[in-house]
Amino acid sequence: MQLKETFERVKRASKTLALLTDNQRNDILQAVADAIIGQQERILSANAKDLAKMEQSNPLYDRLQLTESRLEGIAADMRNVATLPSPLGHITKQKTLPNGLRLCRVSVPFGVIGMIYEARPNVTFDVFSLCFKSGNACVLKGGKDADCSNREEVALIHEVLEKFGVSKDVVALLPATHEATGEMLNAVGYVDLCIPRGGRKLIDFVRDTARIPVIETGAGVVNTYFDKEGDLEMGKAIVNNAKTRRVSVCNALDCLLVHQDRLADLGELVKAMAEKHVIIYADDPAYKALDGQYPWLEHATEESFGTEFMDYKLAIKTVASLEEALDHIDRNGSGHSEAVITMDEQTARKFQAHVDAACVYWNAPTSFTDGAQFGLGAEIGISTQKLGPRGPMALEEITTYKWLIEGEGQTRP
Repeated sequence: MQLKETFERVKRASKTLALLTDNQRNDILQAVADAIIGQQERILSANAKDLAKMEQSNPLYDRLQLTESRLEGIAADMRNVATLPSPLGHITKQKTLPNGLRLCRVSVPFGVIGMIYEARPNVTFDVFSLCFKSGNACVLKGGKDADCSNREEVALIHEVLEKFGVSKDVVALLPATHEATGEMLNAVGYVDLCIPRGGRKLIDFVRDTARIPVIETGAGVVNTYFDKEGDLEMGKAIVNNAKTRRVSVCNALDCLLVHQDRLADLGELVKAMAEKHVIIYADDPAYKALDGQYPWLEHATEESFGTEFMDYKLAIKTVASLEEALDHIDRNGSGHSEAVITMDEQTARKFQAHVDAACVYWNAPTSFTDGAQFGLGAEIGISTQKLGPRGPMALEEITTYKWLIEGEGQTRP
């Protein structure tokens, strides 16, 4: 294992985080946020090198790009994390046994969290802030597309840590190679938890390869059902926001399900998306309804449904009932985020009860599936699994617990 020394250093450094108070952690996070703003030119310069290697037509370009406003948002999220209550030391259960033993279950860090992510340089800062606040060291494995950005960001974090006398080994960035991913996934005894954040191919590889615990996040095949009782004006705003706000993120809309009784309103429902040149892959009924009304129209194929586009592309499926919409989501959703647009509460409640996803919306866009939007400060990822955390993961979700037992000489019979 070529990276064993790196993993060993991070593991040792993780123990030192327990010596920091929450106030000290907060001061360091505030200092890193100051550095992000004060030294944004060096970050943007590094990011420009990454962007120069990617075609602007690539749907990942937007996710890779950093701007002054995005850096301000990243710094604001970090400051917000610093103001949140510490997730550590919370007593989640306590009891005294008949023999007098006193049991207390208290929240503690995992130790070392490994993060694998693709063309998302913002994740470097988000992961650091959440891991540091929760007392975890982190091993970062970014993608080659964002390597210049990630290295400059970690260098900045290291500079701040050293000013505060904290080991820079509490944050390590691995080489942007496939081999480094494999080594992390086999770092038994060093990395306590791995969180992959990216497309289905990456997540499948991590799940199939890892010998350390994994929480799956990221892949999002997102559907929205426009019911026969849906409000058209509300629907127009929700659908457009879900699809075009940022197409490269995992909460972006991929498939619009429309009740057959509302096909006459379909042209108006998707009209705003024409301005962004969103290509619509419509089934036969929807194609007939849009033909001549929408300029970027193509016939759907079977592959159009169940696809995470991460691009200005949208599939449309016509359904005859709520049940048909639910069946489509069961077969094609990824358990990330789903939405229903309807003024019928009974329909909405049935939709929310039936849909098996981390986040289920009624009359709101799936673009809200985000740790900061949920009031969590920032997020380390959005879990689509059921064992352990589900949905946006922030401070509480990256802690575990241990039992503290106090006695007075009791022995077990």
